[in-house]
Amino acid sequence: MDIELLPHVGAGPFRLGMPVGEARQAAQDVGHLTPRGEGKAEPGQIVFTHEESGFDLVLGFTKGLRSHVELWRFRDEDADVRVTLEAIDVFRTPHEELQQRLVDRGHPVEENDLGFDAVPDLDIIFANESSYEYPTDEEGDPLYYDYVLVADGTRAR
Repeated sequence: MDIELLPHVGAGPFRLGMPVGEARQAAQDVGHLTPRGEGKAEPGQIVFTHEESGFDLVLGFTKGLRSHVELWRFRDEDADVRVTLEAIDVFRTPHEELQQRLVDRGHPVEENDLGFDAVPDLDIIFANESSYEYPTDEEGDPLYYDYVLVADGTRAR
């Protein structure tokens, strides 16, 4: 499964401003995504899981229209899941390298002490916020980002 992050537009087939019904249909069209906890989740959200890999996708809605998408890194390191931004695999590229490649392409990256790194001109936020045991560097710090938020412009700033 490949999902391309589309700044100011969405992620894969999930477009900002898309109505709830169209978003559900798009998830079915992608395949391999199972709704999880629908109705139990926070109002305005639909959570999907790719069962084989542990990859999660959260669609957020405001007033019935898609306002953001959250993507959570897969738990199976051999997963056939790719989330890309400008042809860079954001969950398999070490976060420092990803930051540098974005800066080299003219996208400023704003880091903060809370572990959230914003790319304001793309309305995207990256983070390492999971307690899941992902690969780490020599110092024990997470090697990759495990979370991405693509927002409508008001949420990511």
